[in-house]
Amino acid sequence: MMKFADKLSFLQGAGRLSSVGKWVAILVGVLCLVWTALGIYWSNEPDQFDVVSAAKQQAEQRGYLNNSKKLVVGYTTTNTLYTLVDTLLEKPGGFLSNDITPPGVFIDNIPAWEFGVLVQVRDLSRALRKDFSRSQSQSTEDQNLKIVEPQFNFDHNSWALPSSESEYQRGNEELLKYLDRLAVRGEGGAQFYARSDNLQNWLQDVETRLGSLSQRLSASVAQTRENTDLAGDANAQQSTQEMTQQKVKTPWLKIDDVFYEARGASWALIHMLRAVEVDFVFTLQDKNALVSLRQIIRELEASQATVWSPMILNGSGFGMLANHSLVMASYISRANAAIIDLRRLLEQG
Repeated sequence: MMKFADKLSFLQGAGRLSSVGKWVAILVGVLCLVWTALGIYWSNEPDQFDVVSAAKQQAEQRGYLNNSKKLVVGYTTTNTLYTLVDTLLEKPGGFLSNDITPPGVFIDNIPAWEFGVLVQVRDLSRALRKDFSRSQSQSTEDQNLKIVEPQFNFDHNSWALPSSESEYQRGNEELLKYLDRLAVRGEGGAQFYARSDNLQNWLQDVETRLGSLSQRLSASVAQTRENTDLAGDANAQQSTQEMTQQKVKTPWLKIDDVFYEARGASWALIHMLRAVEVDFVFTLQDKNALVSLRQIIRELEASQATVWSPMILNGSGFGMLANHSLVMASYISRANAAIIDLRRLLEQG
């Protein structure tokens, strides 16, 4: 039989283990509370900013704003792109898409939002390199912008060797060099050509992006769609034959991701289009298209209203519960239709 001293020693050891277990439980509880609080704070979407004020502040800091307080053509659009990337990297929590540690690894809405912004950043950086900075098809591409575009197209899920943040930061540094060259005159300076055809090319990319987002948002409710891939051309062909009807449905676990991706894309486009309004004002006025651009911005601004529900609801189209994806799809579709009209005005106006 166990002696009394042995029993006492055993009970004391068990007590110490129990005390350690309690402290471990308290520590885990505190960590969970801290992670939850950080997760909620990091999940707040950044506020919108004034693109003109941001551009003027940048120009003043770098000593490029003249006495008339007038920015050179293209400065507002380029600085807006810079500020969007800077916001992705410097917002609370930083860039979260590639996080592998708590609480970032448990957050999915903001990473989807970041991806929506990033896609628009990539499209505009390509437009800068391919169109806005070039006078004609035979002109050479800008020395800084040819680095900017591939940097922004780096994998957004890479957390090390190299990290996504370091690659995007390098792209932003090169973009800032282009911005500096844009503000100076003479040899070594950069150019930004605010022409109707350049704007049309970028808007065509925006149009296809919004069209895709609208389709994916609408697919939150199961639908049967006619295959219109070859519509409009009797001789058109495709590599693989598909069914004449297709059933589409966004997976339940992806519905909120698509919603926040669309929300991020809309947030970025609001700023880009406001900057375009500044740099392409004479082109838009000449085509009588300024009001059309402002209507697109209004449609996208409506998509940024506060989501009061704690989760993205997925009710049926005319059911008892709301369907946030269908509401977002409505705003996106209307903005997309307005962009199609704007492109037509730029072509024919």
